[in-house]
Amino acid sequence: MIDQLESAFNYHQQALGLRHARHEVLAANIANADTPNYKARDIDFSSELKRAVDSGVQASQGQGGLALALTSQRHLPGQGPAMSGANNLDLLYRVPDQPSLDGNTVDMDEERTQFADNAVRYRVALSMMNSRIQGLKNAMQPE
Repeated sequence: MIDQLESAFNYHQQALGLRHARHEVLAANIANADTPNYKARDIDFSSELKRAVDSGVQASQGQGGLALALTSQRHLPGQGPAMSGANNLDLLYRVPDQPSLDGNTVDMDEERTQFADNAVRYRVALSMMNSRIQGLKNAMQPE
């Protein structure tokens, strides 16, 4: 039963985590708008979401994730959960429309647009997750 609940929420959980990580990357771009030679970064959301969902399915099936080191023959072999978050994301460099003289590639208009778009999509994903939880709660209620 728990594994079915986990699989039902896996996609939404991964999407929210990636939206949060992308928000941090975009905020770092905005914060470094005046830093010389700073290169704007971003996440290819669709490919990262596909990779995260696939690795989540593999981790629940005992594949992927972190392998635990055995230091004795008497230790039990184990598999840790797959790592998530911004640490293992493939961050891409954003190609600037007009590069600046100091080498900074942050375009504030583009960053603000992407930041606002990501915030709206985060709220939508959160609303979808809440409606999914509410639907499951209603299905479990006795009539």
